[in-house]
Amino acid sequence: MFTGLVEEVGECLWLRRTTETTQLMLTAPEISRGIHRGDSVAINGCCLTVTTHRKEQLSFDLLEETLRRTNLGKLRPGAKINLERALAVGARMGGHFVQGHVDGVSSVISNVRDGKDTRLEISLPSEFARYIVSKGSICVNGVSLTVGELRDESFVVWIIPHTRSHTNLQYLETGDPVNLEYDILAKYAERILVHAPRP
Repeated sequence: MFTGLVEEVGECLWLRRTTETTQLMLTAPEISRGIHRGDSVAINGCCLTVTTHRKEQLSFDLLEETLRRTNLGKLRPGAKINLERALAVGARMGGHFVQGHVDGVSSVISNVRDGKDTRLEISLPSEFARYIVSKGSICVNGVSLTVGELRDESFVVWIIPHTRSHTNLQYLETGDPVNLEYDILAKYAERILVHAPRP
């Protein structure tokens, strides 16, 4: 479980594909100090397990499902990556409930500065549109954000200067892929209603 509050922006060192697996190696000077092999880390919002830990470098194995459902397969050396360690018991819940289970990838429509703030518009896949409500929560590349505007085929989030400067959202350009995780509470509510006994 995560909160969507990014702890550090790491950097991709390499992404290697073999016949057996795909491995991601990144550098994370801050969170690597308290990380151990086997720990969970949200990588652009996708929960992965640390397989090796050497000083400031962390490596992860990526499943084919992960490559299919996220933007991690498109990472290149030097790419900036949002990182968050799993939520510790008793810690403050500053964002919203984020599982690290990415629902899919969508694309950036625009990322525009408006004074000190930033207006980020992202396309909204029709199959997931029912999980988004105005002023509700959405996780974009592992960042907990509030839906500011909801349209038929897109949604808008407003980003404060702190979030922009402390995440990789500042680097997004039109057409870039972003990982989206929709609110788990909406999914549970739908499941309950669909399978509720009929009177």
